[in-house]
Amino acid sequence: MIEKTYKTPLGNIHYWTNIIDKNDVTLIFLPGLTADHRLFEKQIEYFESKYNVFVWDAPAHASSWPFQFDFDLMDKAKWLNDILEYEGIKRPVIVGQSMGGYVGQAYAELYPEKLKGFISIDSAPLQKKYITGMELWLLKRMEPVYYYYPWKSLLKAGTNGVAVSEYGRKLMHEIMMTYDGDKKRYSQISGHGFKILAEAMEKDLPYRIECPALLICGEKDKAGSCIRYNKAWHKNTGIPIAWIKNAGHNSNTDAPEEVNSLIVKLINTIR
Repeated sequence: MIEKTYKTPLGNIHYWTNIIDKNDVTLIFLPGLTADHRLFEKQIEYFESKYNVFVWDAPAHASSWPFQFDFDLMDKAKWLNDILEYEGIKRPVIVGQSMGGYVGQAYAELYPEKLKGFISIDSAPLQKKYITGMELWLLKRMEPVYYYYPWKSLLKAGTNGVAVSEYGRKLMHEIMMTYDGDKKRYSQISGHGFKILAEAMEKDLPYRIECPALLICGEKDKAGSCIRYNKAWHKNTGIPIAWIKNAGHNSNTDAPEEVNSLIVKLINTIR
């Protein structure tokens, strides 16, 4: 994997690529809120010798810092498109975990003709109809909640609360320690992320997925109402869904082999 940097007016975005054949599909791995490229290390390890691979540290996350918090979800999708165009990536298949899945849906809204495949890992639909007014209200007011919560409690929730496997919890602990001693930045990233998510939902756009797609969700996902959202998403759209046993919100770290196998199956319908 080669590390590169993309400059925006608000800061630099760090990303990693391994391109074998630009005419083939490229797996675009997008980590969730407060996580970074390491979240997909088991996927990168498996796929980088077989397919084109891309992963980033989202704006303001990990190495993509410093970064001004003056952007929305659509901006993230546009920057992603700019990077993919710069790299000559023509057939992107987005694999988005949690917030990464929302970025993927924003990309699908803006560039439906470019997206060749979409996999949601423990994410949820962006359409406004799935969420309540109270949930939207809360999403826009989360930063002070994170800021005043004790760091040790946040650390526990951010590790044990999103993964059930020893590996998954250890990995998230390592990722969260990026912000150890800087709870303000962690709170800003979290609060801003939920705020722009709510704003994207309030746009009430179609956010249709018009390419081959798959929903993946851990049966033990306790992050918000993720399981309820995915059941409704599958029912309303007909997008196939795979439930991962003994997996939490980060099902790709709790059951990497099973998730990797599901990714391969979707790719085989596209290539």
